[in-house]
Amino acid sequence: MFAQPRDTQPTHYRSFLQSRLVLFEQRPPTTDHANPPRLPWSPSVTMAIKHNQTIPKNHFHKDWARRVRVHFDQVRYQPSYTHSSHNPSGISEITQPIYNPRTNTRNIHPIYPRERKFPGRKHRRREARLAKAAAVAPRPVDKLRPVVRCPTVKYNRRVRAGRGFTLQELKEAGIPRKLARTIGIAVDHRRVNASTESLTVNVARLKEYQTRLILFPRRAGQHKKLDSSPDEVKAAQDSFTKSVDSLFPISNISRAEAVSEISKSDLPAGVEGGAYRKLRDARSEARLIGVREKRAKAKADEAAAAKK
Repeated sequence: MFAQPRDTQPTHYRSFLQSRLVLFEQRPPTTDHANPPRLPWSPSVTMAIKHNQTIPKNHFHKDWARRVRVHFDQVRYQPSYTHSSHNPSGISEITQPIYNPRTNTRNIHPIYPRERKFPGRKHRRREARLAKAAAVAPRPVDKLRPVVRCPTVKYNRRVRAGRGFTLQELKEAGIPRKLARTIGIAVDHRRVNASTESLTVNVARLKEYQTRLILFPRRAGQHKKLDSSPDEVKAAQDSFTKSVDSLFPISNISRAEAVSEISKSDLPAGVEGGAYRKLRDARSEARLIGVREKRAKAKADEAAAAKK
């Protein structure tokens, strides 16, 4: 005879599960489909997504056929003719071996210059620039920009062209804010001068621009107060500048000039009594000015009443 398999589950555990099941079945049926009932002893089935794994079943298909770009106006690479000691023939190599570390071989790849990659687009951009310059001539294609410092401690030693001049800089240079935009000056009403040096540099830049500015009359033969003389207008029509940046470049100082050693004699004289004491006294004066005025007024009123 074959032996019966032994029930490995303890009797007390089976009775525990049966009692739990009976208690669960005695609950009234729920109609909340969003939150169905869970067994009291069942563990949580929600799992958080961890690590940078691939998203399962990511059906992010795109209509790639509509986004295909085809450049039919490619220009074939022509060998350039250069004369040097390394290349006595004068013809530069079109191909050169490039080492491939994966295959431990040298493959021959054609070398195409960057400017020959998409010549059609480059040609369109150049034609658009020339058309714009011809449309606004003899006016320059760009505007006068201020000299500003680059943000953050890492780059604030460099200067670059900013968005526009501040209203304070225009006021110091004597240029109305509404007139500035009409004569090729960029204006930024949000920027604020954080130092006297930036204000001085940009005011000098505006004044130099005014000395070299030639204003054409709005109507021929009707010269107004701010317009240039007829001789200057005629000379400007013969030879004019296409870009303001070429006349007013923004250049950075060299590293040797930017950093210099200073001595103790170059430092400003210290504040008498200490800077901290001076600041605390000024703060106290500002806080107690009302109390002291009230006290002085009361004392004056008492003196006037005593005289009577």
